[in-house]
Amino acid sequence: MRSRYAAFAKRDPFYLARTWHPRTRPADVSADPQLAWTGLDVLWSSVRGDTGTVDFVARYVGPDGPGELREHSRFARRAGRWVYVDGDVS
Repeated sequence: MRSRYAAFAKRDPFYLARTWHPRTRPADVSADPQLAWTGLDVLWSSVRGDTGTVDFVARYVGPDGPGELREHSRFARRAGRWVYVDGDVS
């Protein structure tokens, strides 16, 4: 989760694509250039076998000022690496 946040903050679409499950990965994984990510708090995480979940809050500053993204994310382990599957934004 932390590495994906860093990839969004650094606008690294190659890393984002590699860490996104191929079944759910969108065609364009580019980070929004109008957002400057300013912090991440991982609130909770859980692993069961080859699946995991993470609840987090990511803070940003955009054209309309500061904001935050709260998400419950699901991950899966594929070939020994964790990949993002999907998430519920709250």
